[in-house]
Amino acid sequence: MKNAFSNGKYAIVGAGLMGRLLAVALAKRGAQVELFEKGASDATDSAARIAAAMLAPLAESAITENNVVRMGVHSLPRWKQIINELAKPVYFQQDGTLILWHRQDASDAERFASHLERNCDRNNSLSKPVHLDGQSLAEIEPGVADRFTQGLYLPNEGQLDNRQLLEALLVELTLMKVPCHWHQSVDPEQLRYKDNGFDWVIDCRGLGAKNSWGHLGDGDASKNLRGVRGEVIRLYAPEVKLRRPTRLIHPRYPIYIAPKEDDVYVVGATEIESEDLSPMSVRSAMELLSAVYTVHSGFAEARILEMATQCRPTLKDNLPEICVEQKSNTASLMMINGLYRHGFMISPAVLDCALELLSSGTSPTAMNLGLQVTTATAHKELSACA
Repeated sequence: MKNAFSNGKYAIVGAGLMGRLLAVALAKRGAQVELFEKGASDATDSAARIAAAMLAPLAESAITENNVVRMGVHSLPRWKQIINELAKPVYFQQDGTLILWHRQDASDAERFASHLERNCDRNNSLSKPVHLDGQSLAEIEPGVADRFTQGLYLPNEGQLDNRQLLEALLVELTLMKVPCHWHQSVDPEQLRYKDNGFDWVIDCRGLGAKNSWGHLGDGDASKNLRGVRGEVIRLYAPEVKLRRPTRLIHPRYPIYIAPKEDDVYVVGATEIESEDLSPMSVRSAMELLSAVYTVHSGFAEARILEMATQCRPTLKDNLPEICVEQKSNTASLMMINGLYRHGFMISPAVLDCALELLSSGTSPTAMNLGLQVTTATAHKELSACA
């Protein structure tokens, strides 16, 4: 039985996280898909490669909007499904998030916990944080019990290995014989010409779409994309045995530590309003490494595998958006952007909304989750942020 995608031909520009997810999803539904990417197949230039890939809607609720939190809650079970359908295994863990603080930062921790509890009261899909004393902390994360006497445990949150996922999606594209054009910088507008044969062109270029964003929808130039710089350090630390992503509350050096397989840890925190892609600064490196050592003494003998920087594509409101433009005599255009620091946490939700839009022109999921979708033909919102 044919579905809405089986007769369609789709060009996807940009092979980062969203581009690969969409290409695989469409190909699995019987669509003809071609993928275009200006870089290499290893996603070296993608923001998705430089990430901790934590799936933490409750933890992020302290600093982001409720609709993003809802997208994160929606995405957690979808990640399990997506990963289970891939031929190549991807590390996935859903053992919660641990929040720690030093004694002098107890007041900040108390405010943080109160904020999370209020968010849980407003959103019953979130599991309330569990307050840990010394004994319960030692039971849940014995590796930090010698330095901390209390903490917060956020149930049900998770993480995955971002680089394994990007590779597994590439393997899937290869198995499905999806044409992938690497090292080809193309203008999505050029692909819309009818002689190219595409029904839809989907722009997933992230910051690469900076000069294009804003001419769709209401054309508001204030919505143009910007880059927000992030910096992470990858460490090999066999003396450290953290079981789950851990965050440290600190007035100057708040950090996250995401344990991956084979004693590798991704450490990050920095968020800088800059599109500078130069190497990590001495200051950032010192702050990250000093803070991580205060969490576990085993990091003293860790080996630095990589110090990496990348810029996350971000809209003015720090919220994701899908724009659709349909014209006669050209392929329809969809632009997906603005996932900011929440790319892995919310991308399955954005994927599901995009598939609904491509299939029927509407997205009940976007309306329910508060994902903004705009159309250039009607110059009005199909769904608005809640």
